[in-house]
Amino acid sequence: MHVDKAKKRIAKQVKKGFHGYPLVSLEYFGKTPGSATEVVISFIEEEGADPQKQTVVSGGDAREDETIQSTLLKIIERVGAKTVTEVDGISTLDKN
Repeated sequence: MHVDKAKKRIAKQVKKGFHGYPLVSLEYFGKTPGSATEVVISFIEEEGADPQKQTVVSGGDAREDETIQSTLLKIIERVGAKTVTEVDGISTLDKN
């Protein structure tokens, strides 16, 4: 799937807002605010459950990586997420 198509489908899910559980949350991280080298995917099956987290690392910008964006979309679809959230921007990796 083309990266732009995958990004649009994810954005459409995010725009829907909260519709219950399961919930998938996406957060991008990078050394600078301009390039995301990691994505943390959090999955919460039901209210009050501890999140399951998975980190995906990219050699470039994960937001523009076709494989990563397609994988994120597949995860969202496979878990049957009713809600998808995305943290705005890129959180800076703190190596302290």
